[in-house]
Amino acid sequence: MPTLPPERRRGSADRAHRDRRTAESFGVDAERYDRARPGYPDALVRRIVAAAPGPDLLDVGSGTGIAARQFQAAGCRVLGVEPDARMADFARRAGVEVETATFEDWDPAGRRFDAVVAGTAWHWVDPQAGPVKAARVLRPGGLLALFWHVLRLPPGLAEAFTEVYRRAVPDAPFDVAAVGGGGSGAHRALLDGPAEGVRAAGGFGEAERLRFDWKRSRTREEWLEQLATSGALTRLPRERAARVLEEVGAVGDTAGGVLDAECATVALIAVRSG
Repeated sequence: MPTLPPERRRGSADRAHRDRRTAESFGVDAERYDRARPGYPDALVRRIVAAAPGPDLLDVGSGTGIAARQFQAAGCRVLGVEPDARMADFARRAGVEVETATFEDWDPAGRRFDAVVAGTAWHWVDPQAGPVKAARVLRPGGLLALFWHVLRLPPGLAEAFTEVYRRAVPDAPFDVAAVGGGGSGAHRALLDGPAEGVRAAGGFGEAERLRFDWKRSRTREEWLEQLATSGALTRLPRERAARVLEEVGAVGDTAGGVLDAECATVALIAVRSG
């Protein structure tokens, strides 16, 4: 059975998972979050469903149920675990069964699953305790599937956005350069820490890395609406967040009102052994 090591490394993922104020702030406007945040590639959803030994799926950090609804549409029985009660309430209204708790504190009550997934959420989970708990609630042959979006804006815009964020939110619990400048290095950075945690936990085979490329074109207003749901802003006072968005909007104006981004969804998938 996977066990926790006696000491935890203090990496960047560690810093994010300890920032509970940000992790539990997204429900400040759950409706906007659900409206603005993109879903996940159908190819990724199909890949996970096809590889899982059955339809029972646990969605960690399920938020408003964006990923959960996609898996439901693909035939899965989904249970969400979400620490923000406001996000959980929205997901329930959208037809997703959700229990309100952090994954680390959540009580599975003897339940087992064919897949544990986390869409743009695993960085808020303890990097050592998370994989251990996932292994405990997975059936043999079950999947742990962790995935994130990475986007790259045109040269010049990414640097300008990053400068605004670094000046306005210097204590952000993540690398603000990822807001719009993610390249292959950002892909690796997202997956390296979770992969290390999965290896350290034991109970899993060698993790597989996947990447799905896509493009997104958004108006200035649509882009600002999505940015307003980011952890760098949801924890700020409303007036301060509005000033940041005003500065970012001024940068976006230089793109002629439309922002084109090259996007990728990167995933780490590991199979429960035993």
